[in-house]
Amino acid sequence: MEQAIIAGGCFWCTEAVFRDVIGVSEVESGYIGGDKADPTYKEVCTGNTGHAEGIRVTFDPDQISLAEIYDVFLGTHDPTQLNRQGNDIGTQYRSAIFPLSDEQGEAAKAAIGRWNAENGAMAVTTIEGLADGKQVHAWYPAEDYHQEYWDGEGQRNPYCLAVIPPKIMKLRKSFQKYVKQDA
Repeated sequence: MEQAIIAGGCFWCTEAVFRDVIGVSEVESGYIGGDKADPTYKEVCTGNTGHAEGIRVTFDPDQISLAEIYDVFLGTHDPTQLNRQGNDIGTQYRSAIFPLSDEQGEAAKAAIGRWNAENGAMAVTTIEGLADGKQVHAWYPAEDYHQEYWDGEGQRNPYCLAVIPPKIMKLRKSFQKYVKQDA
């Protein structure tokens, strides 16, 4: 199993998409990219900690490659929006990839390059950590109530009901071969 850490706006939304991707065995919502140790949701939401709402995806590379994980990520949110996704505004909602190795950093650069070429646009998705000369950023799991949010509380949350189904439909339409059979 391998892991990848990505941030594409609200972690509830990104998590919901990746739970339906083949080869993905676990998706954990959390915080990454900031300077404060053990931040809380309330602190991250202020935009003052430097963290992004992200997900850590555990996947089987024999079923889906890291390149494909990055392609699904870039294709199911809007990587052209700087520090926002829809109505979520702030650096905590930035589009970013947090490589865990130099190889992941190279794969992230290649994925962004592919997306730019295929879409005739420029992604503002950042590669943070190894690619910017820093160490791998610390990962902080979000509070328990954020985990598997869409499968529980999210189904009753008006924000989630407006934002998540279109992202899941985009996954099913644009990345059909990567969707779990039981999704």
